[in-house]
Amino acid sequence: MPEKPLRIAVPNKGSLSQSASEILREAGYRQRQDSKELALADPENGVEFFYLRPRDIALYVGEGTLDIGITGRDLLLDSGAHAEEIVPLGFGRSRFHFAGPADRFSEIAQLQGARIATSYVGVVERFLDERGIEATVTRLDGAVETSIQLGVADVIADVVETGSTLRAAGLATFGEVVLESEAVLIGHHGAERPAGFDIFLRRLDGVLVARSYVMMDYDITSDRVSDAVALTPGIESPTVSPLHREGWVAVRAMVPRTGAQRLMDELYQLGARGILLTDIHACRL
Repeated sequence: MPEKPLRIAVPNKGSLSQSASEILREAGYRQRQDSKELALADPENGVEFFYLRPRDIALYVGEGTLDIGITGRDLLLDSGAHAEEIVPLGFGRSRFHFAGPADRFSEIAQLQGARIATSYVGVVERFLDERGIEATVTRLDGAVETSIQLGVADVIADVVETGSTLRAAGLATFGEVVLESEAVLIGHHGAERPAGFDIFLRRLDGVLVARSYVMMDYDITSDRVSDAVALTPGIESPTVSPLHREGWVAVRAMVPRTGAQRLMDELYQLGARGILLTDIHACRL
């Protein structure tokens, strides 16, 4: 009998949806062309995708209805589902803060006895419990900034990006960051990984590495190879090949994308020439 396809939950809308589909396409999987599609089979790769509300994904995976899923760390922790983070995916990053009137709140201890409005009750209650703070936490969906002005809450807890929305409402963040969130791959807590999972994870890892690294090629004299290789050690070891020009070699190595331009400058000062950077679209390490 053919193996059962790997059943994967993907955000159907919101800030994670497009980026999740992009990483899956880069990993070689089919993705839907119509945002109204709720499911998509990719039999060639042994997977089936289900497009769900990001907030519901952890519940489906935690119940074992679906094998794995992509959602936000904040949504996973807020859900209380029997699911666990497998690997961070490096996109959809955000910070979760408390915010209130700037002239009234300045530290977390002041939350004792306060009324807090948030869309993430589970995250907030866990944070408060860990610090022994008792407060009333109310779930509000959508924008929560107006809850203070309307007298529903004293403080809000929400994802903060630029802070412009808060400032417009006369609010300011205070205290430590409640949660650093990003998109994560999740699975059923403690369950054995299903057939096809290892291949899927290797493909995602290959895309993540390809996004973080570039391939660097350069020529350098043989007597400076050791110094150059110290700058570009590669993932395992660089490739060094003799050139037709006597006394010169060609070096190829994967280097972190961040700082690659500075590294080119250092190699040039060392005597390297013909320095090239090339994007990596996918890899297996």
